[in-house]
Amino acid sequence: MSILADTRVSRRSLLAGAGAFGLASMVNPRISWSSDGPILKVRSYADIQTLDPCFRLAAPEGDITSVIFAGLVVTTPGDSWGWRPMAAETIKQLDPLTVAFQLRDNIGFTDGYGQMTAEDVKFSIERIADPANKSPYSGDWATLKEVEVKDKLSGLIHLKQAFAPLWTSTLPTPSGTILSKRAITELGGKMGVKPVAQSGPYILKEWLPKQRTVLVRNPDWKYEQGAFAEIHIHPIEDEKTAELGYEAGDLDYTWTAVSSISRLKQTPPPKTTVVEKPSLAFVWLGMNQDVAPFSNPNMRRAVQYAVDRKAVVDAAYFGAAATATGIIAPGLPGHREKNLFDFDPDRARDMIAKEGLAGTTITLDILNKTERLTAAQVVQSNLQDVGLNVEIKQNDSGTFWTLGAKEGDYWKKLQMIISRFSMQPDPSWATAWFTRDQIGVWNWERFSSEEFDKLNAEGMVELDQAKRDVIYKKLQDLMEENGNYVFLTHEVTGIMNRDTLVAGLKPNGEPVFTDFKPA
Repeated sequence: MSILADTRVSRRSLLAGAGAFGLASMVNPRISWSSDGPILKVRSYADIQTLDPCFRLAAPEGDITSVIFAGLVVTTPGDSWGWRPMAAETIKQLDPLTVAFQLRDNIGFTDGYGQMTAEDVKFSIERIADPANKSPYSGDWATLKEVEVKDKLSGLIHLKQAFAPLWTSTLPTPSGTILSKRAITELGGKMGVKPVAQSGPYILKEWLPKQRTVLVRNPDWKYEQGAFAEIHIHPIEDEKTAELGYEAGDLDYTWTAVSSISRLKQTPPPKTTVVEKPSLAFVWLGMNQDVAPFSNPNMRRAVQYAVDRKAVVDAAYFGAAATATGIIAPGLPGHREKNLFDFDPDRARDMIAKEGLAGTTITLDILNKTERLTAAQVVQSNLQDVGLNVEIKQNDSGTFWTLGAKEGDYWKKLQMIISRFSMQPDPSWATAWFTRDQIGVWNWERFSSEEFDKLNAEGMVELDQAKRDVIYKKLQDLMEENGNYVFLTHEVTGIMNRDTLVAGLKPNGEPVFTDFKPA
């Protein structure tokens, strides 16, 4: 799952080809044109590492796979969360355990892989759900029983139990993407960065690592056409760099730094629309309970008391973002009103002194971004004030998103991290990454709770929203009580685009590229 976050979100480098990037349109706020129509130039916060929806690492990869591979349904843009059919001609929930679908009859795969069929639907969904494939998104299909093929184009999705996130964070996301069974089988079961058997409104034309990904209209797509002949996606990790690129005329659309929103709203670049959207993402300070000194629960608690979350967030985001009370944002079931353990430096000093650990030096790993560094420096100051030394270690994205992986060795010395995960509009997408089977995958704090796992499973199958609210609040209580987490913020999303462009945005500001149109 996106938290499989901002996030999951790799959840990764400055446009290495800045030279080439800077040679583009320059101070020209008009949309560029190819011989076949307008070109949309957008910024993504991360480059691709895979285009396999089953193993995606970050939300920007999902933004692309959702365009080049057709899913049964797709998220619609607007201020409320919704979906519309894409590969499905019709799709309907017959009862809590059964979904019937009928595919459109002329969706083809590129590269000679023929027509999309119900067999491809069965293969794609069951592939993510199959524990043997070790997809980090298997939880999106946690209650899948099977996909039954009725005929060439229709079938039934059978669930073992009702599944609350089905229509919010599973079917409309890359976990609902349909791939060619034959193509993936011929690839040995896994696709990399060279997409095969594309089927969406756009197809990948070119990928230049750390420079750009170029999508072009799929000439065989028979349905709603994208408004742009080409979409150029530039991976620019740092928002400030992206803002400079936009102001130089090299981008039509970009996310901005949270800290820049107020300035840009007051004095936007010429012919620019600046938008602020609530974010579902979450940012936190994490402590690895399997590594000293945080193998001592009293040290974890002391850090919870020592960190002034408001000072951290105010400094990192210039007051534009609020502090978080957990990992579930306002508006979703399970959002908490307050934290269990808040800033109390005297209590932190007492606990550290009693443990005899005053003067201990701790490493804090962060992604090499301005906001993360500022946040880390405030944490460093907070902990120094209670008797702990902090060494900040900045990592590029390629390194950062491997730090806690069980395949490596660094997790054995990883102590503290500041991390951010992106989200989908269901609370299960926030909590799914902190179960025991996610230890060494996305659960880098190595938080381990049988009760958490049990409640997390219950939350996914509970359809009563009031009961879900209680469950997800308790899940965050368990995380905080164990001491591994200091919840920092959900941020906000700042966006600016040309007045000549109507951006297709989800309620949280994430892009739906097929819904971008010239104004």
